[in-house]
Amino acid sequence: MKPLSGQTIRQMYKQFFAERGHQVMPSASLVPYDDPTLLWINAGMAPLKPYFDGREIPENPRIVSSQKCIRTNDIEEVGKTARHQTFFEMLGNFSFGDYFKTEAITWAWEFLTQHLDLDPQLLSVTIHVEDEEAFSVWHETVGLPTERIYRGEEDNFWEIGEGPCGPCSEIFYDRGEEFGCGSPDCKPGCDCDRFLEIWNLVFTQYNKESDGSYTPLPKKNIDTGSGLERLASVLQQVPNNFETDLFKPLLDATSKIANRVYGSDHAADVHFKIIADHVRTVSFAIADGVLPGNEGRSYIIRRLLRRAVRSGRRLGVERPFLYQLANVVADIMGEDYPEVRDKLDFIIRVIRTEEERFLETLSEGEALLADKVKQLETSGQTELPGEDAFMLYDTFGFPIDLTIEIAAERGITVNRAAFEALLEEQRERARNARQQTEGMQSERTEIEQITEASQFVGYHTLRAEGSVFALLANGRRVERLEAGMEGLLFLSVTPFYAESGGQVADEGTITTTTGAAQVVAVAKAPHGQHVHTVRVLTGSLQIGQLAIAQVDEERRRETVKNHTATHLLHKALRRVLGTHVAQAGSLVAPDRLRFDFSHFGAMTAEEIEMVQDLVNRDIQADGMVHIEEMDIEAAKAKGAMALFGEKYGQRVRVVSALDSIELCGGCHVARTGLIGQFIILSESGIGSGVRRIEAVTGKAAYEEFKRQSNQLDYIASLLKAGRHELVDRVSRMLEEKRKDERELESLRAKLSQNQAQDLLAVVKQVAGLPLLAAAVENSDGEALRQMVDSLKEKMDSYVIVLASAQGADKVHWVAAVSKDLQTQGVHAGKLVKSVAQITEGSGGGRPDFAQAGGKNASKISTALSKVSSILEEMKGIRA
Repeated sequence: MKPLSGQTIRQMYKQFFAERGHQVMPSASLVPYDDPTLLWINAGMAPLKPYFDGREIPENPRIVSSQKCIRTNDIEEVGKTARHQTFFEMLGNFSFGDYFKTEAITWAWEFLTQHLDLDPQLLSVTIHVEDEEAFSVWHETVGLPTERIYRGEEDNFWEIGEGPCGPCSEIFYDRGEEFGCGSPDCKPGCDCDRFLEIWNLVFTQYNKESDGSYTPLPKKNIDTGSGLERLASVLQQVPNNFETDLFKPLLDATSKIANRVYGSDHAADVHFKIIADHVRTVSFAIADGVLPGNEGRSYIIRRLLRRAVRSGRRLGVERPFLYQLANVVADIMGEDYPEVRDKLDFIIRVIRTEEERFLETLSEGEALLADKVKQLETSGQTELPGEDAFMLYDTFGFPIDLTIEIAAERGITVNRAAFEALLEEQRERARNARQQTEGMQSERTEIEQITEASQFVGYHTLRAEGSVFALLANGRRVERLEAGMEGLLFLSVTPFYAESGGQVADEGTITTTTGAAQVVAVAKAPHGQHVHTVRVLTGSLQIGQLAIAQVDEERRRETVKNHTATHLLHKALRRVLGTHVAQAGSLVAPDRLRFDFSHFGAMTAEEIEMVQDLVNRDIQADGMVHIEEMDIEAAKAKGAMALFGEKYGQRVRVVSALDSIELCGGCHVARTGLIGQFIILSESGIGSGVRRIEAVTGKAAYEEFKRQSNQLDYIASLLKAGRHELVDRVSRMLEEKRKDERELESLRAKLSQNQAQDLLAVVKQVAGLPLLAAAVENSDGEALRQMVDSLKEKMDSYVIVLASAQGADKVHWVAAVSKDLQTQGVHAGKLVKSVAQITEGSGGGRPDFAQAGGKNASKISTALSKVSSILEEMKGIRA
């Protein structure tokens, strides 16, 4: 057995299958493209789903890949077991209607035993109990003895609801009795670590129908998966994935930072592994444009990063340190995943910023827990409610064991059962919200059976003549489409651009000698033809007719201006904000453009202006836009950028506009000057780490300029000033407004002091406490707070409750309690919450100060009259 590196195994695998006719597919982004059913790419087959379900036909029916993946359903197990990881690589070879079981099985065996040099005597397999074909290949072709072929049922049949499914065969490596459970029944599939699954072969040969029956698929597929880290652990003869060369440098670097030795303490080793796994996941996710945040993927990354920070604290590291490990990730993985190396500075910056913020948050959480423990001690209670423990976990990232540990130091227990119940509720909500992640469509429409070629000539002409070779209505092929009908039409030659790469489809007309139709949409069929959605206006369209296809010229003209502008915008953003900027989506329409990109914060007004100026400078330069086809390697060597989510074949189309070079299949202007003008309308966030710019060019930019000009004229008329005087006039008005506000604030302060002096007359003793409870007229929340501050200066010991109505349906409440009375059980937050509820509102706050709101001003008097009894009740609880 050869002690091969992870990188070598990866390269050998791809080379092995490339020599057997497979197209080497580069790893897709961790962020699924055009697949709302997935949060992450979580398997090697996930980016290939359009090929499995027939939406697209691959150029080559044989594909091999090493796909980066993230799975987060067992985060809590990472570090505790030998194999659980959130980020991993899945080696996979795939066949779409080409080879089947014999090739899949024999090639897997050949690679493992002859190329990786694994001992055949240590390999065994599982097959489905009824899969005699797989048994025959394993036993008769490969020569595996029957005692090492195990039959299973549920574990050896892959299906998710209706759709393609089939039996599978798993390959196991025997690591030796020392890794086993000691049971004489120990065999592949046992929960112990002896038999390690290193390859799974899925034979997709059936379609599960709605009635539960299985029918053979006309085209059978192969979907295989082999975990790179597992193979590396076997070949490098280490006990777990974390001690392979894919992880070990991270453990060593963490050891130096923490001044702790990995391998000397099992509990500490768990935290070493958590850090190593999570920093890999976080680094790769950031490289693919996912930044820490509060929702979806961003929340997962924030959670992993915080979990790693907490593990660092358990190892004694109190300062930011994870960002230093991103360098190690780049050193290990950068050769095969250059995006991690290319965006290293950005990854480091994001991780360090998030670490620093979380360490501040962690301190806040610890302080909050200390306050809650103190409140429990004050009230004589000894158990922290599960709700409080869950709030610390969910809001501040506090692990429950840390909460239990800190509370135990003060003699306080934690209601673990209530915490677990709330945690399970959260998980259940997540499960209910989680969409089906790996289901495939089973329907095979007529479109998939249409294989006649269609030539697209729309790059060079907007008018073409072609023959109608297929028509569909209501999903079925027909001979003609009559007036009033809507259907799908295939032409042998078409100038209509099919929607893709963010560019909307062309519209226009198709006419024959017998009828005319409006083209309302154009899409790509599975075999690559442009299929037109048409609405027949007059007469009829028939199979075999010659047709004139005419694209709407003005619509295309404005669309291409916006498309070329997105290329110039992308380049400008990378120049102003940094090379970490990557496209995350786009829309190119005739009336506007939309560009989504990865960035960690809102752009400043200056940055937006710089980007707009750079794009307009390129437009004014009137540079030629060069378009050429070349091999993808030549395009990469030229520095061409790939667009988000696009799949590229061996030959690619390269669009060069000045020094912007991108791979792009869209339509463009001949010269940048034809764009006319570029105006940014807005810049906004659409998710954590993803920003959006909306802009206009050409005719729409001129209309926007006119709109802004008319607004300026209108404002000038209101202010009775010329355009050139507007800045001066508005500046003076703002200064006068600020002056008036300062005078008003001064008057409010004096009024507040006078009212506070008058209110002192209504202080009374309740249960031995000095209480001031009153309604104040014409005061908002800020005025009430100022009044409380004035009263506190005049009273040594106090309970203050003030209310003010603003209209019939808005009430402001403020409460304050002096420190000496807080120790007697009086709590401002609880007090204000009680009175606010009487006025149909809510609120709360700290023991010393709190505020609330209400919706029914008519109940203020009733609420104030209840303050005395609320105080007496608090005193009673204290007693």
